[in-house]
Amino acid sequence: MDNRWYVIVNPHAGSKKARADWPEIRKILIKKNFDFESVYTERRYHATELTIQAIEGGYRHLIVVGGDGTLNEVVNGVFKQTLIPTTDITIGVVSVGTGNDWGRMYKMPSKYKKQIKVIRKGNTILQDVGQVTHNYADEAHKHFFINIAGMGFDALVAKKTNIAKQRGIGGAFMYLLNLVIGLFQFNHNIISIKNGNNIIFSGKVFSMSIGICSYNGGGMKQLPMAIPDDGLFDVTVIRKISKVKIVRNIGNLYDGSFLKLKEVETFTGSEFEVISTPKCSLYLETDGESLGNSPLYFRIIPKAARLIIKKK
Repeated sequence: MDNRWYVIVNPHAGSKKARADWPEIRKILIKKNFDFESVYTERRYHATELTIQAIEGGYRHLIVVGGDGTLNEVVNGVFKQTLIPTTDITIGVVSVGTGNDWGRMYKMPSKYKKQIKVIRKGNTILQDVGQVTHNYADEAHKHFFINIAGMGFDALVAKKTNIAKQRGIGGAFMYLLNLVIGLFQFNHNIISIKNGNNIIFSGKVFSMSIGICSYNGGGMKQLPMAIPDDGLFDVTVIRKISKVKIVRNIGNLYDGSFLKLKEVETFTGSEFEVISTPKCSLYLETDGESLGNSPLYFRIIPKAARLIIKKK
């Protein structure tokens, strides 16, 4: 069983592109001599359940066919199972999502044939993983992520984009459209950020990103200096800022040069606490998936996920 691959396919990924393209992807896997079993996800968090079942069934090699959200669910399955160490599981990705921001960090190819070739070569990185405890329905919930967690305006845009995806409308253009529309609906949040016992930020914010890799939102370079295996989160905070200035600098989000704005602050660290006023007013998304709200507690798990990437 150890040499077999368990392939988790999200048929709704990429505005249902995964369902249409799966026969092609399957043929390539067969041609490349993969010994595999495949299964479709049927609902939200189903990939997490399937991952746990696969590991309990003896699988140690997983392939995700979907987007960043599907990969996030699989990673949560790896970290919520208690049978074996997380680093004993190898994860490969065939990107069929709308953002594919995790793969952008490693300059992964866009063609299926080349992605599967990367998986076959099996070059891996032990990447850091983020853990966040958030509030949902007045209860504390724990969630894992391997890319970026967004708060404030980022979380609003993610929520609007996810609603659009449920209606079958996705893509980077939809994200950009929701970004512009959201500007006229968003009110700044009042937050405090603690690193250990020290308050390192307090005030009104437009958005906040904390993560391990650099990109989110379909190519926006929110954490330009991020190193995915250094044991540290990178944090970007955009303080209260005018809508006109945001519109003028949207292009700068894609190359990271927005960090030069006077309203932007950056931090690094392994643990952060984010508190908002009012208490539950700051909303959260991780790897593009909408979750709960503040208070939020982040901690890094160093070099904890074994992911297949392209050789440098």
